[in-house]
Amino acid sequence: MADQAFFNNCLLALYLIAPPTFVSLRFLQAPYGKHHRPGWGPTMSPPLAWFLMESPTLWLTLLIFPFGRNFRNPKSLILISPFLFHYFHRSCIYPLRLHRNKTQLTGFPVTVALMAFGFNLLNSYLQARWVSHYKDYDGESDGRLFWWRFLIGLVIFFCGMWVNIWSDKVLVGLKKQGGGYKVPRGGWFELVSCPNYFGEILEWFGWAVMTWSWVGLGFFLYTCANLVPRALAHHKWYLEKFGEDYPKHRKAVIPFLY
Repeated sequence: MADQAFFNNCLLALYLIAPPTFVSLRFLQAPYGKHHRPGWGPTMSPPLAWFLMESPTLWLTLLIFPFGRNFRNPKSLILISPFLFHYFHRSCIYPLRLHRNKTQLTGFPVTVALMAFGFNLLNSYLQARWVSHYKDYDGESDGRLFWWRFLIGLVIFFCGMWVNIWSDKVLVGLKKQGGGYKVPRGGWFELVSCPNYFGEILEWFGWAVMTWSWVGLGFFLYTCANLVPRALAHHKWYLEKFGEDYPKHRKAVIPFLY
């Protein structure tokens, strides 16, 4: 009962932090990347920051998973795999790609990295505990629909991940060229200013479908609360920096809509 109460309180916290995150980011952008500015304390290497702040999604998930009652159920192992696959890329591959980038990167504020680390502790616990322990894989309400939900969600997830990785590769490539920021061109960049964020939103929508749970839905909603305001800020930054040279038909994050 104590574990169930702790899990429920963590899930409630996930939903409660989403609205203030959205509101605060509409007025104050996290100071890294394009929005880097002084006054946020000490900074660290961006590749190291990404590795450290995203790392709980791997080690905490792997630590929690064996203690779930569904640990030996093949469905639970299959279900958690896309989550781990995404975060292996985000925690290990993406920082290495940044490290290989020869241009000078602005420092990543330690305070922002710590906040992201705290969120990933909360979220990793919820996702891993739900998949490994609380989800009912063979009950009347879920057993017959599991594979349909998983396959539909998996297609959405990997479409989003492809868009996310492709977009990050384009942006890192532009930094490698040097000479400051440039207008990204081609592919999804012709539709939105931030296809990397659109791809990640798609991923966690797919995850919500796969898990078919309040936990997955909460993660998707928090992702929107975090990334949509930042995409809007990026879009505004592009328009202000490049003026008439920036394509006016592009949306911020959702193609043709927003």
